[in-house]
Amino acid sequence: MTQEIPTQVQDKVLQFQSLQNQLRMIVAQKQEFILKVKDIDNAIGNLREMKEGKLYKISGPLMMEISMEKSKDELAEGKETAEARIRILESQEKKLTEKLKGLGTELQLMMNSQRSGVTAGG
Repeated sequence: MTQEIPTQVQDKVLQFQSLQNQLRMIVAQKQEFILKVKDIDNAIGNLREMKEGKLYKISGPLMMEISMEKSKDELAEGKETAEARIRILESQEKKLTEKLKGLGTELQLMMNSQRSGVTAGG
């Protein structure tokens, strides 16, 4: 005996899958920013060890000389921006995870009630 899944359950499953995809994208973005912060930390560490010499910055197709202080300032600003973005993504990740848990519970209840109805009716 084949049983059709109610439209309401199908809609909830689609919503659940959509939230899962959003969560995957947020986690991937967060990982990118975490790696960016690590790269910046590495660059800052290299600058601290550097006693003398010239620094260059690539900007589009150009390579320009840049002062040590300006480089440190730009790196610090980039790190601050990336860390802020990580905090935002973590907040979004937490909210989505909570929504997914709630929706998962709701789906489970819907499926259980449907099974009960089929068993009682069949």
